[in-house]
Amino acid sequence: MTGIVNTQLWADETFGNCELGDSRRTQRLVKVAQRIADHPAGSLPHQMHDWSELKAAYRLFDCDDVTLEGVARPHWEQTRRSATGQTLVVCDTTELNFGSEREGLGRTGNGYGRGFLLHTALMVDAATQSIVGVAGQTLHYRPLKKKGKKNSTQTLKGDRESQIWGRVIDDVGPPADEAQYVYVCDRGADNFEVMCHFEQQHSDWVVRAKRQRRNLLTPDGEKVSALDLIPELSLLGTYELELRARPGQAARTAQIEVRSTRVLMPVPHHKSPWVKSLDPEPIPMQWVQVKEVNAPAKTKPIEWLLWTSLPADTFEEAWQIIEHYESRWLIEEFHKSLKTGCQMKERQLQTADRLEPLTGLLSVTAVYLLRLKTLSKREPDRPAKQVVPRLWLEMLKAARPRLRRVHDLTVYGFYREVAKLGGFIGRKSDGEPGWITIWRGWEKLAMLVRGAELARNFNSKSD
Repeated sequence: MTGIVNTQLWADETFGNCELGDSRRTQRLVKVAQRIADHPAGSLPHQMHDWSELKAAYRLFDCDDVTLEGVARPHWEQTRRSATGQTLVVCDTTELNFGSEREGLGRTGNGYGRGFLLHTALMVDAATQSIVGVAGQTLHYRPLKKKGKKNSTQTLKGDRESQIWGRVIDDVGPPADEAQYVYVCDRGADNFEVMCHFEQQHSDWVVRAKRQRRNLLTPDGEKVSALDLIPELSLLGTYELELRARPGQAARTAQIEVRSTRVLMPVPHHKSPWVKSLDPEPIPMQWVQVKEVNAPAKTKPIEWLLWTSLPADTFEEAWQIIEHYESRWLIEEFHKSLKTGCQMKERQLQTADRLEPLTGLLSVTAVYLLRLKTLSKREPDRPAKQVVPRLWLEMLKAARPRLRRVHDLTVYGFYREVAKLGGFIGRKSDGEPGWITIWRGWEKLAMLVRGAELARNFNSKSD
């Protein structure tokens, strides 16, 4: 991507190949995407420059050919093509609650909210932790009225919320010859059917276990209780983990033990028709336990149990598994970028058919914005001028005249100075800026850049 903050080039590269039934719609999508990226937290009336642009944006999202998939699939496919080497596919579901009654939305929250669930697969380079992009997404609408109770067999035959995992895994598909996919998931993926989807797509996984009270099989096929097995896990090594202070808990250095064993996940008694068609065998994998010992009194100790298809017989191998799981925070950051940075839940479009393509557009925008934040952590000393256009640096200098030698800023310095435009104080005790101050600063800087571009165009025409 050319220049991490060059929104015009980004919009053209990302959405210029969308197939929306008419090339004029694609051109309009590119323009709308640029406006949104310039002012991500604003409403559509604030993001569009005039009434004619706003009407055109409304007509775009009201078109039957403009869907979430139509808007976002070119980005998904580009993301998959860009994946090389070991690539983490971090998956999770978030709830988008639009609050009020709108046409076509489902039940959310306590049952009185209206919206849908968004399930996303975010690709991350395992070696560098750089964001590759969104590799796939799907939506799920909960029925407005709760269905009556069903037995296990009836439930597995129907449309289940848990199927969103398999739909996205199958859509992402198998990795290319030069790539290895490692799915990183929380408890929602602790499901035999989901593991079958991983296997069908020739992918590996690291999944946090949902519960300890379950039956497993030993490599010899012997049935064993997980509660009996856990105390016998082989100790591979220990390490120290620095934990920051949280409400009700002081900062501490946690002593962590890492254990592992080989197990088989047994085939469940109740199976969906799809799982039955596979005629599956128990799935071999390793179980990695990450547990804090000697935790302070009245403090809940850290404990993870991780399923993985990757080897974990040594401390070094298990440590790699743990590092993969710790990358799960990136999907949480993506959700924050979408909800807070792009204000997805505040959008006022009145039908699900309009909100769906907007969700696709804002999801891709959220990735674009997330790259800036993660780049400042991953390559803090990289010169900002390598990824930030000169005009943006000049306008930052104009907005913050006390800045000296703005063209010598690092990526980390640029990121913090942008946040300061949004109200971040930047004292030593303030930590790192949050999404709100980042996007406020981004919008101010984008407005200055837009003004400078208009002035240059005006002066060139006058000459």
